[in-house]
Amino acid sequence: MTVRQRPARKRVHLAAHFPGVDDTPVPAGPRSRSPIGFSTFEHPARTAERGLFDFFLLAEGLWLREHKGRIHDLDVVGRPESLAVLGALAAVTDRLGLAATVDVTFNEPYELARGLATLDHLSGGRAAWNVVTSADARTGENFRRGGYLDRADGIARAAEFVATARELWDAWTPDGVSRPFAHRGQHFDIAGEFGVPRPPQGHPVVIQAGDSAQGREFAAATADVLCTRHRTLEAGRALYADVKKRLEKYGRAPDDLRIMPGVTVVLGDTAAEAQERAAGIRRQQVSPQNAILTLEQIWGVDLSSYDPDGPLPEIDPVPQPAVARERTRRGDTVAIAEKWRALSKAKGLSIRQTVIEAGGRQSLVGTPEAVAAELDAFVRRDAADGFVLVPHLTPGGLDEFVDRVVPLLQERGAFRTEYEGTTLRSHLGLPDLAWKG
Repeated sequence: MTVRQRPARKRVHLAAHFPGVDDTPVPAGPRSRSPIGFSTFEHPARTAERGLFDFFLLAEGLWLREHKGRIHDLDVVGRPESLAVLGALAAVTDRLGLAATVDVTFNEPYELARGLATLDHLSGGRAAWNVVTSADARTGENFRRGGYLDRADGIARAAEFVATARELWDAWTPDGVSRPFAHRGQHFDIAGEFGVPRPPQGHPVVIQAGDSAQGREFAAATADVLCTRHRTLEAGRALYADVKKRLEKYGRAPDDLRIMPGVTVVLGDTAAEAQERAAGIRRQQVSPQNAILTLEQIWGVDLSSYDPDGPLPEIDPVPQPAVARERTRRGDTVAIAEKWRALSKAKGLSIRQTVIEAGGRQSLVGTPEAVAAELDAFVRRDAADGFVLVPHLTPGGLDEFVDRVVPLLQERGAFRTEYEGTTLRSHLGLPDLAWKG
């Protein structure tokens, strides 16, 4: 194993997330392209590489979100399979890491390990896997097995899935000899010979998202990158210290795991202009129709007769069972309704205004100088190792950040001026993996 030298100044790691499976994107504009056309993915990937980002992350959606038969109007219409898209992007990029979000609930270790190993070979050691579990019954309806796993069982399956995939990647010796493998566990009972030589990185980089107690423990034991949602410096420092401390019990060093919160960025020549742009983006994200749809998911009843510009319903929300909440990706809907009512009353907000206010996603709003300073401060003060940027627009949502913020980070000495290695592990400063014989 090589000895890593830490730079004299802690640097920011950057990654890009392709939007399309939540309410971050704004409706398609005149510059938008086909949601499944290759150029839609190629432009942001090339931009991320031009900006010297560590990796490009594709989300996964195994079903199109709907409510009462209506598809969410901000969802990407059609969600191509991630490994296929990233395999094509490997041909038009040279250094950028390529991260696929793949669900472990409805996939099998051999097939997925084979696909990721293939991507790592095709890209020269740039593959990554964002491990997710399915938490909704609707997704299960697309698969023969049906149903879904509760959170505890899902995490247990994910841990065994990752361990099994790593056993498969280690089934080949460094000199190209295939050895039989056998895994006997709670979720998987497989044996045979793995069909792809050991990946160039040893193991593709493993990414995990979530900052719950279970998620933190899973990341400390298993992941190379943890994507989180914390927004304040104080919350970031607390999470960072907690997760890094957990690594020791698994024989891992603090630098064996990178913590990278997801952020959205809105820039302006002045702070006021940035705030105005951010407000406009949020109004686009929450159309009148989406405001009512969001409210129906929380109240659990038909609210189509309500005026989006009118007050919140006076009726009480209907408590929803766990399965229904999982299907809408909401938590305790009664508690959310009470919180939103308090917010609406305190600020005199309409339905749409309340949804906009309560669900605002812009986490960094300001001038390029202010945004660069804040990103740098988070990393220097151990609130993060870097960030996953989630743009509002495709395909050009990263352009302004790369053109205006990245040079300022470089001037600060907080970001690389060129790639210093060829693999994703080298970009992230992760340890080289010695083969386990």
